[in-house]
Amino acid sequence: MPLENPIPSISERVTQLNDRYRNEDTTKVLRDTIADPLIGPIALVSSFGAEAVVLLHMISEIDPATPIIFIDTEMLFPQTLTYQRELAEDLGLRDVRRITPSRVAVFQRDPDNLMHLADRDSCCALRKSEPLEGALSGFDAWISGRKRFQGGVRAELELFENEDDKRIKVNPLAHWSSKDVADYIAAHNLPRHPLVAKGYPSIGCAPCTTPVSLGEDDRAGRWRGEEKMECGIHFANDIKQVPDASVIVSDNGFASDDWNRGFLAIEELEAASNVQKSALAIDLPNDFEATDVLPLLDQIDLIRIDFPVFSDGRGFSLAQRLRLLAYRGRLRAKGHVLADQYAMARRSGFDEVEIDKALAARQPESQWLARADWQARNYQHRFQQSA
Repeated sequence: MPLENPIPSISERVTQLNDRYRNEDTTKVLRDTIADPLIGPIALVSSFGAEAVVLLHMISEIDPATPIIFIDTEMLFPQTLTYQRELAEDLGLRDVRRITPSRVAVFQRDPDNLMHLADRDSCCALRKSEPLEGALSGFDAWISGRKRFQGGVRAELELFENEDDKRIKVNPLAHWSSKDVADYIAAHNLPRHPLVAKGYPSIGCAPCTTPVSLGEDDRAGRWRGEEKMECGIHFANDIKQVPDASVIVSDNGFASDDWNRGFLAIEELEAASNVQKSALAIDLPNDFEATDVLPLLDQIDLIRIDFPVFSDGRGFSLAQRLRLLAYRGRLRAKGHVLADQYAMARRSGFDEVEIDKALAARQPESQWLARADWQARNYQHRFQQSA
C-alpha cells in the first residue's frame, strides 16, 4: 500500500519552507532550521571571511555544537587562518571541521600550485568545490552566508534553495543589507577579520583577492579583471541550464552532442574492422601510438582523445600525428580542456571539444567564442589560404 504521508521532495520542502519563514526574523529562521526534521542534518559552511562572524555568532548562541565546515584551500591569507582559530575559540564553537583539498588530486592536477594562473575556475573546483562536496556528503542541508545586496546571481536569493535535488541550501541573511551586517557586528562587539581594515570587504584566496577602492563594489577585489563572480560552490542550480551532460564546443559555440551511436574502446578495434564507416567511433588515451590505428583510419568516422588534466598536452601531439597520417574524419578532444586551450586544439587538428556541464558552467560559451577566431591568428592557416 502507498504511504499515507509520503516524504515530500526537496523542491516541495523548499517551497513549504519559504512560505513558512518568509516573514520571520533571522534568528528564528536559523534556530528552527537547525532543529527542523523537514530539513534534516545540517551544517554551516563558513569562509571565516569579512562578514562570516555574524552567522558564526548566531550559531554559537543557538547551538555551538552545530557542525561548521571551513574549506582551507591552502591558498588562504595567513590572517584568515589565524582569525579562524581565534574566532572559533572565542565563540566556543565545538565542531569546526577544517577541510583541505585531496592530496592525490592536487599532486595530479596542480603539483606546482600554479593552476590559478592559467585556470582559476579549475583551481576553485580542485581546492574548494570538490572538497566541499565531500564534506557535505553526510548532510541534507547547509547554511550559506550569501546576501542579495552582494549582487550578481545573488540578487534574487530566497531563504531556502533546492541545490540540484541533492540538498537544501539555507540563506538566513538573504534579505540583510550591508548596514544590517555592520549594525549586528557593532551591537555584539564582534571581532572583524584583520584584512577588513586594510580594504578587503570580501576575502577569498590570497592570489585572487585584492583590496577594493572607495566606491567599488564589495566583491570587486575577487578575481579582479575577469568575468568570474563566484568560486563555484553556488553553481548547482545554474549548471542545469547547460544543454546536456556533455557539451560540444566548436567555432560556433556550444551545442548538444550529435553522435548517439557510442564509442569503442581501443581493445575493441580489431573486432570492429568490418563495421560500416558511418557507425564507427573510438576513444583513445592521450598516450596512444598513432600508427597502431593506421590500418583502420579510413573506417573511423570519429576519434575522441582523452584529456585527463588540462596540463597534459599529449592529446594535442596525438591529434597532430593522426592528421599527418592522413586521417580525415572528425577529431574530438574530451575532458579537461580549457577555453584558453581551444585555439591550440584547433591548430592541432581537432574539430571540436567535449566538456562536461560543470566545466561549461564555470567557463561559459562567451569565453570559448572569444577564441573562435583562431584561424586569423594562425600563420600556417593564412599561408595555406594564400597558396
